[in-house]
Amino acid sequence: MTVLIVIACYLLLLLSLGVLSARFAKQTTSDFFLAGRSIGPFLLFMSLFGTTMTAFALVGSSGEAYERGIGVYGLMASASGIIHSAVFFLVGMKLWVFGKKYGYTTQIQYFRDRFESDSIGLVLFPVLVLLVLPYLLIGLLASGASIFALTKGALPGVFAAGAVPPWLGTLVICCVVVTYIFYGGIRGAAWANAFQTCVFIILGIVAFYMISDALGGAAKATQMVLAHKPDLLARSAHISKFEFATYMLIPLSVGMFPHLFQHWLTAKSAKSFRLSIIAHPVFIMLVWVPCVLIGVWASSAMIDGTLVVPDHSRANQVLTILIRKLLDSPVLTGLLGAGILAAIMSSLDSQFLCLGTIFTNDIVLHYADESKISNVQKVWIARGFIIAIVAVTYVISLFKPVRVFPLAVWCFTGFSSLFPLVFASIYWKRTTKVGAIASVVTAIGMWLFFLSKANWGAKSSFLLPEILPFISASSESMNITIMPVLPIIICSTLALIIGSLMSSPPSEKTVAKFFK
Repeated sequence: MTVLIVIACYLLLLLSLGVLSARFAKQTTSDFFLAGRSIGPFLLFMSLFGTTMTAFALVGSSGEAYERGIGVYGLMASASGIIHSAVFFLVGMKLWVFGKKYGYTTQIQYFRDRFESDSIGLVLFPVLVLLVLPYLLIGLLASGASIFALTKGALPGVFAAGAVPPWLGTLVICCVVVTYIFYGGIRGAAWANAFQTCVFIILGIVAFYMISDALGGAAKATQMVLAHKPDLLARSAHISKFEFATYMLIPLSVGMFPHLFQHWLTAKSAKSFRLSIIAHPVFIMLVWVPCVLIGVWASSAMIDGTLVVPDHSRANQVLTILIRKLLDSPVLTGLLGAGILAAIMSSLDSQFLCLGTIFTNDIVLHYADESKISNVQKVWIARGFIIAIVAVTYVISLFKPVRVFPLAVWCFTGFSSLFPLVFASIYWKRTTKVGAIASVVTAIGMWLFFLSKANWGAKSSFLLPEILPFISASSESMNITIMPVLPIIICSTLALIIGSLMSSPPSEKTVAKFFK
């Protein structure tokens, strides 16, 4: 019950922060969607980092390390640290310049202008919504599983196992996040992200120290792994070299995240990006190293000869099981649980808000008579769509969940497949609307095909003969594991190049607008 009370107090504190941020907001769409383009270096960094470090980073990485070992750090964190910063510099700053200069609020507005096409918006809108949905599911599944694992025994006789059931915990998290973005918009999300990023970094380091201490120190915890599951300490034990290499394409996804695009446009100036570009890799290391090590240790951690994390445990609950069983202080357990929820909610808010933003600006206002819609009505249109998306995502989360890590990889795969589009739009003058639409259709078509072959997210990689059916599965030399992101990016890039070269080039006016 103490754990539950601590988590409840944290959520109330977060709600209060959202209400406070509303006191500084103006009743305009510019302020609700972009905070008046007034966010400085610190808040921008905290927003970008908090938004990218989701349940995937804490709950997902520890659960995947529990299953596959230390190599999980190399799969995502090592590449992400460098690639994210490179994308912020090469793509984020460029798009900020265009957004500032031409008044863009969403990606679709930029692409419509860049490709002189209204239809690109109609193609992109359902694709972006479809790809954000699994990202939202990651947060909802992780929040429900975490609250359930942390509150066992808190409510005996009320719920099974005396714990807050996942459906209820998820519902509460949805209500909290929706409430503070209702009040503060993107400013409320930025404030909340800054606060929550500080919370989960500090408490994550504390959790690492406390769990390590409870297991007798890092050396003893590692020795237990060497004694029982030494393969988890070998990078290549469960991860092939080719799979490892193709994972490097996954972090390109940040270039097409609609919620990151929205945060980029909130920057006060180009100088606001400096801190994010420099500090992002360091902070990724601070978050991922402890989580991956905790996951590896969990595979063999024992107390009095009994596994702390039973073999049948779900990967999504590994971190919270360790916290609950190893720490003596209910208050500390509650605080660490709040840290996990902070990481989850620091991305949920931006994702919910970005969907409301693109629906309002790219569908309603684009096709309706904007002069007849007041600022207040525009904000309420966004809020209404947010509620609809939250409801749909919540209902989907009630079905049998898959592991957080593979689901996240599929989400990132989809956005990475669209990266050639945004990169070419900035650096290749000859890119046309035909090439752009061909690239998007190819990417989403192949993504859906491979996702269905993977039993809708149950696994995230394939053997090469599954990708290329003409290769014989009996050939051992060709039975290598590959991430679907590689063939999808290759095909979407080819579609973009061929479509652009086979169609008329952009007008001189458009070329001058974006390249001179």
